[in-house]
Amino acid sequence: IVTVYGILQQPLWQNPTIASLGLTAILQDFRTDVDLACRAAEEFVNLYYETIDKRRRQLIKLYTDTATLVWNGNPISGQDSLVEFFEMLPSSEFQVNMFDCHPVHEQATQGQKTVLVVAHGIVKFEGNKHHYFNQNFLLSLHATPTNSVWKIASDCFRFQDWAG
Repeated sequence: IVTVYGILQQPLWQNPTIASLGLTAILQDFRTDVDLACRAAEEFVNLYYETIDKRRRQLIKLYTDTATLVWNGNPISGQDSLVEFFEMLPSSEFQVNMFDCHPVHEQATQGQKTVLVVAHGIVKFEGNKHHYFNQNFLLSLHATPTNSVWKIASDCFRFQDWAG
């Protein structure tokens, strides 16, 4: 539903002008992609942060074989390097305060279903103070013999603390 100048309008795909241009199907497909992205992001955020806090050794299963993590500006690529990095991190307590998601247009990802997930919150690593963080994920959809799963293709983590 579109709001223009505070006036509630009909859903965009029901607009007669949009329909006459043949854009209804495109908008409905986009809405389907947005709904899929929202469901995937919510499930993913819950799974990722529970796994990093409680089952860190399982975390690598959420990443593609060619995934890259950039942790506070330091790039880490490859399954072995990721496992080594996650094992050296102190135990953590993540609290996600909010997240957002967007489907990435398939033209930008060579036809691969991809979702951008952005999470913000607070983390405490053992022996350290609390830090605000921002984390961006690119998730890509991968088929398995029994279903499809979202995996992390790119992960960018950054502390958001600033001098006050």
